Formats: sequence, C-alpha cells, structure tokens
Amino acid sequence: MLPDHLYTTDSFSTGDEQNAKKELSEIKHYMEEHFHEPLSIAQLAEMANISPKYFGDLFKKNFGKSAMKYLSELRINQAKRYLLSAGEQLRLRDIALMVGYSDEFYFSRKFKKEVGMSPTDYIRQAKRRIAACSPEIAGLLLALDIIPTAAPLDPKWTAYYYNDYRMKITSHLQLMDPYNPHAFEANLEKLAGLRPDAIIGSEQLGRSEQGRLASIAATFFVATEHCGWREQLRALARFLELEERAEQWIKQHEQKVRAARTELERALGNDKIMVLRIYGDRIHTYWNRGIGDVLYEDLQVQPACPIRLFDHMELTLEQLAEINPDRLLVVVCAETASRTYWLSLQHSKEWRQLQAVKNGQVHPIPSDPWFEYSAVAINRMLDEAVLMFTGKCPKGLQDTVHGATQGT
Repeated sequence: MLPDHLYTTDSFSTGDEQNAKKELSEIKHYMEEHFHEPLSIAQLAEMANISPKYFGDLFKKNFGKSAMKYLSELRINQAKRYLLSAGEQLRLRDIALMVGYSDEFYFSRKFKKEVGMSPTDYIRQAKRRIAACSPEIAGLLLALDIIPTAAPLDPKWTAYYYNDYRMKITSHLQLMDPYNPHAFEANLEKLAGLRPDAIIGSEQLGRSEQGRLASIAATFFVATEHCGWREQLRALARFLELEERAEQWIKQHEQKVRAARTELERALGNDKIMVLRIYGDRIHTYWNRGIGDVLYEDLQVQPACPIRLFDHMELTLEQLAEINPDRLLVVVCAETASRTYWLSLQHSKEWRQLQAVKNGQVHPIPSDPWFEYSAVAINRMLDEAVLMFTGKCPKGLQDTVHGATQGT
C-alpha cells in the first residue's frame, strides 16, 4: 500500500510543485515494487486522488516519459533478467505472467517492439561469444544488449566497465595504445585461445593487426574518422544482424535527450558554459566529440565563446576573465604538475573573481565517461550533465539491463 498521505484530496491540488514531485516519486516507487500487477493509469491516478489526464501529464513532465511507458520498461527489463538467468528453463508464458502480462503472445510482441528482437532471439544472441578490442567497442556492444566475452578492463582507466562488468566479461584483455604499446600481442594470444565467434575492433588498428585478428575469427572494424556514434552503432548492428535493437537504442536516447534538454533549459537559463583543460601550469580550452555531441548538439547549452576556439587553445587568466563564463567544466590531467597547478589556481585572486567561481558553478569532470566516444559513454555523459547542472539523478528514472552474460 502507498502511504496514507497519497490518498488525500489536496495532495496534487495545492500548486506546490516540489510536493507534487515528491509524491509522484512515491507512486513511481510503488510501480517499481508492483510492476507485475495489473496497474492502470486510472488506478494510479486514483491513488493520487487526481484525474487520470492530470496524473499522466504530471508524470511525463517530471520523468520524461508516460507512466505506461515506464511500466512497460520495468516489465521488459525484468523479463530480460529472467531470460538471461533462466534461459529455456522457463516457458515464455511463465515469464510473461511473472512480469505482469497475462498473454504470452502479447508479451512477445511487446518485447520485440521494446528490445528490437523476440525473446527467443534475445536468448540466442546471449549465447554468441563476441570479443571487443577496446572500451569504445564494449560501449557499442552494450547498447546492443551484448556483454562481450572478452574486453580490455582496467580499474583506473575503464572504471565503469571494470566495476560493473568484470564478473560478466569472462576474459579480461589489456588496454592497448596509448596505455600499453605491447598489449596487442598478449591480447592476440588470449583471443586465439578463446576462439570467439566474432572479434570487433576499430579501423584505428593497422592492416597487419586487422589481418591477424581475422585469422582467429570473423571480424568487424568500426569506422572512427568522421563517423558519429549513431552511424557506428548502426554499422555494427548490421554486421551482427541487430538493426532493430540499434534503432530502439537511438530512439530511447533521443527521448532521453528531449527530457534532459527541458530540465536544463529551466536550470541553466541563459548561462554560458566553457570547458577547460589543465595541463602542467597551463590552461587550455577543451573539446572532444563526445562533449560536442552531448553539450552543444543534444543539450544545446550556450557556449561562452565560438566553438571554433574550443580546440585546445591556451588561455591566460586575464583572457579567461574577459570571456568570464557563468559555468566551467574543468578537466585536470592526472600527473602531479597539473594537479598541483589546479590546487594553486583555486587559491589565486584572479581565479576567485571569475563569475563561474563566484556562482559556485565550477565542475571538475573525469576522463570516464567524458573521454570515451561510444553509445553507452554518450548516454552516461547525458546523465552526468543532468546531475551536474540540475542536481537530479537521471539513473533513478531508469532501470536498464545491458547485455547477456557470455560463457567461455
């Protein structure tokens, strides 16, 4: 049962938006606990003691999707877990009933619409053993609901993949250039022993390296130059025959972008933003493809100076003061000299006089995910940007199951 105060007659009629958001969050939590029950808009609206239309409008405004869309995602994501953990041990009818669908055929159609493949194909896909040659490739495979059987993992440089997937990625490869120039040979030996069904790399690998990988298994090398993450995802999906899944991911990302843009318009207003990089005792403007895609294209934030100046131009404090952005994102390089300069910079009078510093709007950003360019990294950057600028945690609004555990 919901808390008693959700049944009061004035809980959503007072005009107090903060109170409304809090109570909507409790209803959302109720949905997460009772998704397997036959919930309806009318029932949820009755719990809030408001009209179904008003409830639907409020839910979509606050969470970026309709209540029924969110309920459907909860059910399908739980169905994925059952399919991956039980495989063919459970009948589709059993899984359908366990996640709130009384008709297994409707469940199958709904699953395919949401995921881009049927439940049977989803199980079959989970059995494919696919190796990724770089974290960026893992970030594309995960968007297609595939956890690679082998991928480079490092607790420092790929912390997200290491922390979330090291138990599911059964064969850990080494990071290659620029981290370890000798890693390719070691990885090649490990992949030769693993014999995966396919190896996915990028076109940045040399012809010789590509040929040696192709001698082990079927290969696909993702284009990187002048090819955005959507094109990369679609090309990989064609190779893996998962085109529908790629389009689902892109569609869901675009929906998420629209909701995030609305949130940021309210939070940022006319604030102008700049990204800086601290390297040694120098300040530079900073830009990369992921930051460009997320901040300036998806979220359409206002840059503090023309984008043509973003590409690593050195700035003095006086020049930065002339630009005087309202908000700053700061990348501090990892070596001692850069970190020392960053600490001293924060104590300087010139730095403290910057508008962003006065506003309390200086945000250090880590290399993960801001230096990776992949579908998953872009999605994570979007979450980080919303959290950074609004204080809201988008991950609380999602319950996404990525991929399948691959066997050795």
